[in-house]
Amino acid sequence: MTIRVVIADDQPLLRHSLAAVIDAAPGMAMAGEAGTGEEAIRVCASATPDVVLMDIRMPGMDGITATRAILGEHPTMKIIVLTMFELDEYVRAALQAGAAGFLLKDAHPDRLLAAVRRVHEGESLLAPSVMERLIEAYVSRPAPARTVGTLTERETEVLTLVGHGLSNDEIAARLMISIKTVKTHIGHLLSKLHARDRAHLVIAAYESDLVR
Repeated sequence: MTIRVVIADDQPLLRHSLAAVIDAAPGMAMAGEAGTGEEAIRVCASATPDVVLMDIRMPGMDGITATRAILGEHPTMKIIVLTMFELDEYVRAALQAGAAGFLLKDAHPDRLLAAVRRVHEGESLLAPSVMERLIEAYVSRPAPARTVGTLTERETEVLTLVGHGLSNDEIAARLMISIKTVKTHIGHLLSKLHARDRAHLVIAAYESDLVR
């Protein structure tokens, strides 16, 4: 199955560079490009990509607003927000808008491609430095009660590994279970902990002292 990608960025050179990386990657193909938030909405509506690489700062409508609008119409699309900045308000805004990933533009091409594959598989992804700051911001203030006590022993193990940043493949290998079983446990964790996505599961693992 080919992962179809749309790139939204106001810098043509960067768009074309990323497009070349995507088209050269096995199992991936470009579905379209956009230079503004408004154009990104139109391209996503017509091309219906699997994954969108979305710049935050664009003229007119910004990437956060575009992300919210796109996911409002196409909730199954996966959006990775790209930016040169690690500002906390960007991270929170991107997550609140429903972004599945947040990466800095200076990320290595291999890391970017891995991010596209991971979010396409239903995982969330944040740059390590971004995740560290996000966790600090949440853990440093009073946190809502998490019903970790209702988790099974296996679910607690999975949550701990998610908190350590392991992917579904890595969790499956570590626990010697199938990927399908890992995904089932992740679904149970999202439901039981009232978490919207994987990033919130990481935060829950820290809040519950499963990870320090």
